[in-house]
Parts: sequence; C-alpha cells; structure tokens
Amino acid sequence: MSQPFLVNLSDQKASPVWGEHALLSFDQQQATIHINYVNDVLSQVQSAARKLDGMSLPSIELVGEQWNSDLCWAFSQGFYNAKSGATVTFPELDEESMTTLHNKKRISEWVRETINLGPDALAPTVLSEKAATLLTDICPDKSWITTNEIAGEALLEHGFVGIHNVGKGSIHAPCMLQVDYNPTGDSDAPIEIALVGKGITFDSGGYSLKPSASMAAMKSDMGGAATVTGALALAIANGLQKRVKLYLCCAENMISDKAFKLGDVITYKNGVTVEVLNTDAEGRLVLADGLIAAQEDEAQRIIDAATLTGAAKVAVGRDYNCVLSMDDEFVEAALASAKETNEKLWRLPLESFHLQQIGSSFADIANIHSGGESMAGASTAAAFLAKFVKHPEQNWLHFDLSGSYQLSANGLWAAGGKGHGVQTICDLLLK
Repeated sequence: MSQPFLVNLSDQKASPVWGEHALLSFDQQQATIHINYVNDVLSQVQSAARKLDGMSLPSIELVGEQWNSDLCWAFSQGFYNAKSGATVTFPELDEESMTTLHNKKRISEWVRETINLGPDALAPTVLSEKAATLLTDICPDKSWITTNEIAGEALLEHGFVGIHNVGKGSIHAPCMLQVDYNPTGDSDAPIEIALVGKGITFDSGGYSLKPSASMAAMKSDMGGAATVTGALALAIANGLQKRVKLYLCCAENMISDKAFKLGDVITYKNGVTVEVLNTDAEGRLVLADGLIAAQEDEAQRIIDAATLTGAAKVAVGRDYNCVLSMDDEFVEAALASAKETNEKLWRLPLESFHLQQIGSSFADIANIHSGGESMAGASTAAAFLAKFVKHPEQNWLHFDLSGSYQLSANGLWAAGGKGHGVQTICDLLLK
C-alpha cells in the first residue's frame, strides 16, 4: 500500500519559484499550503485541497501543528470528489474535536454520496430506507427513534394526495418517511421542531418536460430530503436532547398514462384545492403533505428544505442557499447559524402579497405564479407552501437549497452534491 501524501500549513510565503502569491509548494512527497491570514483562511485551505484532488492522489495525511478542527474540515470538503470520496488522515486533535470532525465527515459524505446516486439506484423507497438506516445507526439509544414509511396507495389512506399525485406516473412507488426522534423518554413530549424535506429522486418535469440540459442534474432533486436527514443525524451525533420529527416527501416525477397532468385539481386534506398548471413545479406539491403532517402532530416549529426553484439559483447562484420566512426572528437565527458554521445563506423576500400571486380560476391556488409578467419565482413558491401552514407568519422557515449541488467543479467544490446546509440546520436544532 502506498504511503499517504503529506500536507502541512505555513504562514510564510512560498518560494518565488512556485509563482507569486502561490498557494501551494511541493517537496517530494509533501505539499505546503501557504496561508495568508488577512484573507478567508478556510476558503484558502479548501481551494488548496481542490488543487490537490486534481492531482489524483489516493490519500492524504495532514501533518503539523497549525491544523485545527475547522481547517481539517475545510480541507476534507475540498478534497472530496464523487468518484473516490475523500481519504484524509487527520492530525491528532483533542478527543472531542476528533469525534466531531469524524461525525461531520461521515454524515456530510452520506449526504453527498446519496445526492450523487443515479435515479436508477435511488427510487423513493430506497431513499426512505437509506435515511432511516442512517438515523437509526447514529442514534446512541435505539429506543429513542421510531420510523414509519407510508408508500404507494397507502398514501391516499392517510390523505397525502400531493406525494401520490406526483409519484403515480412512475413504476417506483412514492412514499413518505416519518422519523420520530424522542430522547426525552416521554411519549407525550411536544415535537419542538419538525423537519420536512423534498425527496424527488428524479424530476423529468412530467408533461411539462424539461430539456435534456436541465434534466441531466435532476437526480439531485432530493437534496432537501438528504440535507434535513443529514442535519438531524449530525444533531443527534452532537447530543440533541429535544424531540424532533422528520418527514421526507419522496416521489419520482415521470411521464406515463398514470401521470398527473396540467389542469388537474388536487384537493389536500386541509381543504386547500390546487390547480396544476405546470407539472415541473412538483416539489411544492409533495412538501404540502409534509407541512400538513407536521401540523397534525402539533410541531412547535417547522423547517422545510428543498431544491425548489431555478429562480433561487438565478438570484444567488450555487454558492448560497436561500431562506424565506415571515418570521424575522427565526430568519435571524438561521442566518446566525449559517455564519457560525461557515455556510453561505441569503434571505429572499416573502411577504403577504406574494400569497395573492398564485391565483387560479378553477381552484383556491395554482402551483405556479399567476399573471403574464415575470414573477418572483422563489417567493411565490414559498407563498404556495405558506398556504399549507396555519400561521405562516411565525415559527416556519423555508430553505430553497440553491447551493446544495454543483453542476461542475470549481475552485472550492467538486461536481455533485455539496452537503451545503446540513450544518446550518443542525445548529438550529441544537440551539
């Protein structure tokens, strides 16, 4: 077995032979990352890791005294790629830091690998089973966690018509996974936070068919489900002591003689009727069931996460996730958690008037914005979800995960799933 390639840190400039302001220099089987502490140190380390990943090194060992937990994590994030993962040996840190670091790496890579799986390998029920297995495995006391999968026609028995309609065109059964994490020992303990995730394992667009270039990355449309699963897993690993319930809304959006169609009207169990004007706006249709279920269980706060709109990506690109809510205090908490965990998050507007921009002539609302002019797509998508929250002005937070997937590699990230957002939501759970 070959020896790992060694990487250390230095606050000294590289020799001019490596170029002016060089980030990396090399000496036989070792590289040095030359840090400029005036600039963003974590980004420098992650960028250096990307450069080293491009050298096809099978494994790396971080050496030297300047490494800390945050720098190790940044390196691990950058060295990861979809083909080989990230084989990194960390330096000796204190026990708590090492445990935290290994948990973050394991769970982040689960999220990234799950998002990167092709749709043939990740049917809705497979996603459900993978999520349930991860959370059960990570839980220190198995009596604290219960899982329940509702699949196929059983969805109709429970009134989950959105998931059923979106998924009925596929040979793979749609499903909702419910995971109840309750470390209190009290079966009547309140659910302090509900997590709702969009789990569209492949999105063809349905009869509003996507062009090939837009469809190619749609294995990633379950990024919301993977992200909230990873966030809960990481919070559990970090000692979460409050009751949290997870709802994954999983389906494959395909075309067949059974698929839902434009002009269909869906009547949800809360009485809201929805006219389908675009079958490619399906994520909000499945999330509505999860929001209803969370409120039936009387969750005190609700966080949903989804790769919901192209509009969010147009607004902020793939470097940031977006957050939308009418609860200013909850948004500020989310922005603080993102800053604390070195993840990028940006607030987009959601106002009461956005709820008037999804009208329908044949139902209470439509599943896309109304009006002939270009509308605020991310805001009106969130407004649709607000119709399924009894009091949307408080205790509800919506993440549009524009930054959860990278179409092609850049200076910080490999192509594919990024795990971006997991730590932000984990931090919210713990606080």
